[in-house]
Amino acid sequence: MSNVTIYHNPRCSKSRQALQLLKDNGVEPNVVEYIKDPLTKTALQDLLTKLGMTPSQLIRKSEPLYKELNPQTEADMLNAMGEHPKLIQRAIVVKGNKAVLGRPPENILELI
Repeated sequence: MSNVTIYHNPRCSKSRQALQLLKDNGVEPNVVEYIKDPLTKTALQDLLTKLGMTPSQLIRKSEPLYKELNPQTEADMLNAMGEHPKLIQRAIVVKGNKAVLGRPPENILELI
């Protein structure tokens, strides 16, 4: 079992690139397809802590659903990501107590 986890959306090219970059560097990560298996609010909050980010930094503001929901507060944004996982930026790679956002995918190299 790997000590690296990737929160992955196979429909996202950046997420696919991040996964391939891990594999190209000899890392076989645990793959969590968070669209199929949504994160709890507690798990999301834990990821935000590891990323050193706020919900407003992790939410995909370009998604039409974001504009439709129009979350106003950090708590609203956390709830929106919990209910609609496609609003979460991807890919997120976690190793231990640190996580990075794979946008651009090369960001993940600082973890491995």
